[in-house]
Amino acid sequence: MHYTGTIWRPPYEASSMLLEVTSGCTHHRCKFCTLYEDLPFQFKMTPLEIIKSDLKEARAQLRLFKDAQVSRTFLTGANPFVLKAPRLLEIADLIRQYLPECRTIGCFSRVTDIAMKTDEDLLQLHTAGYDCITIGIETGDDEALKFMDKGYLSEDILIQCRRLEQAGIHYHFFYLTGISGAGKGGKGAKATAAICNQLHPLIIGASMLTIYPSSKLYTEIQKGNWQEETELEKYKELKTLVQNLQNPVWFGALGASNPIPIEGTLPKEKQKILTLLDKIIKTVSEEELQHYRKNLKHL
Repeated sequence: MHYTGTIWRPPYEASSMLLEVTSGCTHHRCKFCTLYEDLPFQFKMTPLEIIKSDLKEARAQLRLFKDAQVSRTFLTGANPFVLKAPRLLEIADLIRQYLPECRTIGCFSRVTDIAMKTDEDLLQLHTAGYDCITIGIETGDDEALKFMDKGYLSEDILIQCRRLEQAGIHYHFFYLTGISGAGKGGKGAKATAAICNQLHPLIIGASMLTIYPSSKLYTEIQKGNWQEETELEKYKELKTLVQNLQNPVWFGALGASNPIPIEGTLPKEKQKILTLLDKIIKTVSEEELQHYRKNLKHL
């Protein structure tokens, strides 16, 4: 199988087959992000011949294991959904050709990638099996979105995710705890909940902001233009988010950026999650959490 650089996938895609169709990010401007700095380029599209070769290899490997099947494929790269609809449909056809048992196809997407597609494109992609797309919305706080140079605002999240819903494509969100900065976490959490409550994500996964010296955000901090939340502030922010979420959704903070794993279904397990967050805030010291953050060499 061909993979370029570090391969990122959400925790809930652990059982999916990973197929590289792009590498790198088309936007590459978010001030906090260092995920693709190991690549010598911003974005590349994988040639179809390599995709075919990988699918052939996957099929051959599956034959070695009795009854082994691939029910879901996750396309790797920062935002494969940026590819034009005909290319994504061609990839879906190839997956079905080599892995006919595969039922759904997922990938990362930027909000702007959805905007590039017509309603008819989205309907065709849904029919082809694209479902449960993961979108790193980060926050519903427009001030933070502008400062971090995300390339969209909260209203765009609403517009484009409603278009996915109309096409029948389910989606998951990633929230970035700490993105609003010191003293603004509660505001950011409430703004995000207000956006999520108007939509229907199946999953909201939370990651905690970890700032590395190679990021643009680190430079902004050195210039005095932005201040990071404390680690305990981040947990208070998470608590505010969970308190204000109203729609049924699975909520999890499970990635390496989260010192303490948290997960549960809302609203059924809301109190369980809030109780855990209260316990963390009351019993875990800032020093312990800072030690974890400072020793997190890679996300």
